[in-house]
Amino acid sequence: MNLSHYNPSVKAAVIIVAVLCLAFFFDPVTPAIVFVGTVVLTFVWGKVPLKPWLLMMSPFLFIAVGYVWTTIVFAKPSDGPVLWQMGSFAVTLDAVLRGCALSIRVLAVASLSLLFAFTTDATKLLLSLMQQCRLSPKLAYGIMAGYRFLPLFKDEWKTLQNARRVRGMGASKRGISSLFTAFQDAIPLLASAVRRAEQTAMAMESKGFTGGARTFYHEVNVTMKDSWFAGAIVLLFVLAIAISMWTGMFTLFGDL
Repeated sequence: MNLSHYNPSVKAAVIIVAVLCLAFFFDPVTPAIVFVGTVVLTFVWGKVPLKPWLLMMSPFLFIAVGYVWTTIVFAKPSDGPVLWQMGSFAVTLDAVLRGCALSIRVLAVASLSLLFAFTTDATKLLLSLMQQCRLSPKLAYGIMAGYRFLPLFKDEWKTLQNARRVRGMGASKRGISSLFTAFQDAIPLLASAVRRAEQTAMAMESKGFTGGARTFYHEVNVTMKDSWFAGAIVLLFVLAIAISMWTGMFTLFGDL
């Protein structure tokens, strides 16, 4: 039982609703419980490896620290009891709690997003969007084809850089020269992308692809186990709200 085998559309809908709900909680306890619970679900239920997760999470950690710092520094002088003061600068309890609430909410939203990203196959997601959400096959297969081209563009970019070195024109890494070099490499890549898009469109048209009603070789169905994921997220939020109310820290958007 792995989260990667669950229906991507249901998973996306549950996570979007969860992220929207997080926007209404302004205490640090509720998003903290959601964050911890989501991390547990990611590693236990999603079988996500630790190293790539930490690599993707690291930018959000810096953002969270920035939230705490800016909230404390730019807080109103009248924001609650003073914890520490030096001259005219004072760190107040309310500012610290508000900064922690904002930063942990960022981490909670990021963890939910990474849970979806690490446990969802892109092709399966597009198939599910076509079958369950009625996404147009023209748009879905166009996105799928473009997604498949991304590794090719990376190889072509490498080939252009190697060709430049062979001709004794190493890529500049400084200032405007590096931007000019990148622009020179982007032109043939753009031309290649247009050519590939035309070839793909012609191939799809020659195979009778009109975007109308069609059957699917790979069917992505909604099963009972998809409700388990929705139930787990709902249970996590109920638990987080209960603990937050028990600690007396529960604060909604309108309570500020």
